[in-house]
Amino acid sequence: MAYVFCNHCGHRNPPHSSFCSACGTVLDHSDEHTASITRVTSDGPTGTARPMSATEHGVLVVRGGDQDGLRFALSDRLTSLGRSVENDVSLDDITVSRRHAVLELTPNGFTIHDNGSLNGTYVNQHRITTSALEHGDEIQVGKFHFLFLLGPD
Repeated sequence: MAYVFCNHCGHRNPPHSSFCSACGTVLDHSDEHTASITRVTSDGPTGTARPMSATEHGVLVVRGGDQDGLRFALSDRLTSLGRSVENDVSLDDITVSRRHAVLELTPNGFTIHDNGSLNGTYVNQHRITTSALEHGDEIQVGKFHFLFLLGPD
């Protein structure tokens, strides 16, 4: 069953819903749009993981809601996400724990670690405790949905 997430509040709705049951916003069904994100590796678009080169950086792009399209550059070794303003990426919503998750840059690429948050951290709609990230992965922290991208400077 493919749930439909509200672009306004992030609430998970049944697949055939037209309106968000939490906030009433009209739902955007993914089957109504065409989108293509190709994973690029050193061997071409094979979809396999690869080590990052020294010239690549990570970026989190907000998907949906009032901050749609907002970008966060992942230039430090550790990037914290959470409700507290002390985080590198501060997410002002009750669905996000104060210190929700951490993105870490390792020699093999980026990983994300959930810090024992109440609502969990999801990568490609799977709840994780730790996960390696690949270009094009979707990350959900509370009601916030991000697209993880890798690219040159």
